Amino acid sequence: MTVVANALRSQLLAAVAPQRTGRVTHLVGMRIEVEGVDAAVGDAVRIWSGADPLDAEVVAIDGKRLACMPFGSLTGLRYGDPVESYGGPLPLHVGPGLLGRVLDGLGRPIDAGTIPELTEEVAVDGAPPHPLTRDPVDQQLSLGVRALDTLVPCGRGQRLGIFAGSGVGKSSLLSMIARGTDATVSVLALVGERGREVNEFLHRDLGPEGLARSVVVVATSDEPALVRIRAAFTATRIAEWFRDQGQDVVLMMDSLTRFAMAQREVGLAAGEPPATRGYTPSVFTLLPRLLERAGTTDNGSITGLYTVLVDGDDMNEPVADATRSILDGHIVLSRRLATSGHFPSIDVLESVSRVEPAITTPGRRGAARELRRLMAAYRDAKDLIEIGAYLPGSNPLVDRAVAMQPAIEGFLCQDVATTVGAEQSWQELGSLVGGGA
Repeated sequence: MTVVANALRSQLLAAVAPQRTGRVTHLVGMRIEVEGVDAAVGDAVRIWSGADPLDAEVVAIDGKRLACMPFGSLTGLRYGDPVESYGGPLPLHVGPGLLGRVLDGLGRPIDAGTIPELTEEVAVDGAPPHPLTRDPVDQQLSLGVRALDTLVPCGRGQRLGIFAGSGVGKSSLLSMIARGTDATVSVLALVGERGREVNEFLHRDLGPEGLARSVVVVATSDEPALVRIRAAFTATRIAEWFRDQGQDVVLMMDSLTRFAMAQREVGLAAGEPPATRGYTPSVFTLLPRLLERAGTTDNGSITGLYTVLVDGDDMNEPVADATRSILDGHIVLSRRLATSGHFPSIDVLESVSRVEPAITTPGRRGAARELRRLMAAYRDAKDLIEIGAYLPGSNPLVDRAVAMQPAIEGFLCQDVATTVGAEQSWQELGSLVGGGA
């Protein structure tokens, strides 16, 4: 009854709110300038252009002029078209009926179904958990991937970045996690994805089992920049709603780099000066606003997994560097491993989980540390081994690493259709290194 009453109250307030009409005065590129409308930054406006109205959002204010960015195509827009304010941001509908659904960047269903009943209308902006009231991250969350659950373990409420170039298996890794995690709800945001890949991801990678307990938010690369930005916040707000119902949620976003690129477009259109590699200052302000909203509360948790599409495989480019400083760990995918048929192509020696000491036992950390020592020893001696310059017996650790290399490769490789629980993965690691894990 509370949800229905809140929805009815919102409709009544909207019906009696006074309307002030302005007009379009200037249009350059994707920037629409409007005068005569009383609105704040972040508020939505509706432009009546022909038969199909166009929604836009206020991104900057210059005196009496509002700079707006559209949520749709500008085709047919004219000088002098009437403009009305929504009186606030576009609302978002959330509720349990979103599970198994595919939504656009504004939270509207784009699959065959209709808007679920008994949804609650909320603002897309949310507040991150207070830093002094956040519950500690002290429980491991199984992701269903052996290499991650043992060598880069993830805690409930942790935020991890997946750093990789294009075409090295980010989407496939996310689909494995969506199917294999023991979190009750998965929320996936596909930001700036190719339109061709969305349906393939839903049916081939995610599958009916993964989709049944997931909410998928899609904003393809041809969508306006504002819709791509909104998709990231829409997915985060949906995850927050499920968390507030006492659920443990995994929020997966692909990719954070395309989100930053979309904000760069908006910032440049609003008149911001370009900074590092053309990114505007608002990009680096918006990143923590988005990422800090994941985490633990008294009710539930949001575990955030964010892919970062590194430019030219440069792990120190601006978005990757800023993101790594905010998150609680990073997973690096290697093109060298991907091209050699090693999947998932996780470079575990370059990957770090900052909460590992809090969520694992000393015995398990010791087993993981031993495997890392063996892998590092083999990596350092690999060139000598391949040219035949290494003499067996020179280094006992290298000798052991060489003998165990096939078993280590078998442990780290995993088929995309296979999921393995964390407990089983720790047992296999203990058997591999000869210690109790």
